[in-house]
Amino acid sequence: MKKLLIPFTILLLLLISACGNTEQGESKEAEPKEDKKSGTFTYESETGPVEVPADPKRVVLLSGFTGNVMQLGVNIVGVDTWSKNNPRFEEELKDAEEVSEDNLEKIIELEPDLIIALSTVKNYDKLKEIAPTVTYTWGKLDYLSQHEEIGKLLNKEEEAKKWVADFKQRAEAAGEDIRAKIGEDATVSVFEIFDKQLYVFGDNWARGTEILYQAMDLKMPEKVKEMALKDGYYAISTEVLPEYSGDYIILSKYSDADHSFQETNTYKNIPAVKNNRVFEMEGNGASFSDPITLDAQLEFFKESFLGK
Repeated sequence: MKKLLIPFTILLLLLISACGNTEQGESKEAEPKEDKKSGTFTYESETGPVEVPADPKRVVLLSGFTGNVMQLGVNIVGVDTWSKNNPRFEEELKDAEEVSEDNLEKIIELEPDLIIALSTVKNYDKLKEIAPTVTYTWGKLDYLSQHEEIGKLLNKEEEAKKWVADFKQRAEAAGEDIRAKIGEDATVSVFEIFDKQLYVFGDNWARGTEILYQAMDLKMPEKVKEMALKDGYYAISTEVLPEYSGDYIILSKYSDADHSFQETNTYKNIPAVKNNRVFEMEGNGASFSDPITLDAQLEFFKESFLGK
């Protein structure tokens, strides 16, 4: 009987040992996932590989991507002037400092662990000595792919993709409702008066153009397509405004801009104006195309076109 117990006991010990080794193996495999947020990883940027924090805590932005970082819930300690003065970002950025690429001392004081900038940024070599610095070329990626790319940089790619999928669905549904109401062939123009110059926009220059023309599939007038589609925008005079005006007009307005053109007979006799089909949008902040801005603009368009 004892002889039988000895091999049984050895077998039992081997089984326990094997289970222990398996658990240790599983634990070792899980460790990288647990540590992923506390270390770094290599991000493949436009300028080459950059070692970035897996869980950035103090981000400085010298670009127009502030809303992308905000939407992904990452702490921002410094932003460019345009972002700081964006009324839509005011509350969340109340503790963030206004910075620029010309004031490196101020950026150093903020002790960033990541800097995000445009490819045209000055002092790039000095910035990357302060913290890992990643730059993007404006317009190289479309507005939704850009958000996913920033999500990848911040180790939040899944969160970014989830927002993109949801936004697409909401914008496409709104577009279907709008086209059903105004007609499939109805045209929309987007204008902005900045300082004393009037501009008309194509389908990828913010001011809601990505939503209207890409996501919602609304049509632009042929003259706009001819002159503004390639470069994204086109400067015009008040005299030719009717040629670029669609059945509906979105007018982005800065409070300190010259709006006197709206008092001219040329403007007042445009069919969209006479039919009360001009929807005025706050210009300050409209030049962004991040998730926070896009969500707000989508609601603005739904309310303007559909009354809801």
